[in-house]
Amino acid sequence: MTVRAILDSKGHEVASVSPGDRLSEAVKMLAERRIGAVLVMKDGRIEGILSERDIVRAIAAGGAGALDQPVSEVMTRKVVNCREADTVAAIMERMTAGKFRHLPVIEGERLVGLVSIGDVVKWRVMEYEREQEALRDYIKSA
Repeated sequence: MTVRAILDSKGHEVASVSPGDRLSEAVKMLAERRIGAVLVMKDGRIEGILSERDIVRAIAAGGAGALDQPVSEVMTRKVVNCREADTVAAIMERMTAGKFRHLPVIEGERLVGLVSIGDVVKWRVMEYEREQEALRDYIKSA
């Protein structure tokens, strides 16, 4: 299975903030949408990614005052991405090795989606359930 299959199932919407937005605004968005990360975009380009981990680190270092900082001061600048044609197994390996939970999906120069480890796990569970059902049907018909 590929990343395209996950995006076709979950959708292509991507939450984003601007580098100059206050961290408190981004935190509010994460809470409202019940998500763990947002892309930091400027002029249609990915500048970084802001995850719950980035926020925890900022608050640990600067206390509650960190929430007044611009997102650009807190975000992860090096963003690893994937393509729609990448396999689910390949991105699972990439996420595990890199210890991150969100991957922007890029085609050419265009952002087409964002997949999380939760999306991957959900997809894999559905895949295993389909395989089990097929095996049960096979055994019943034998």
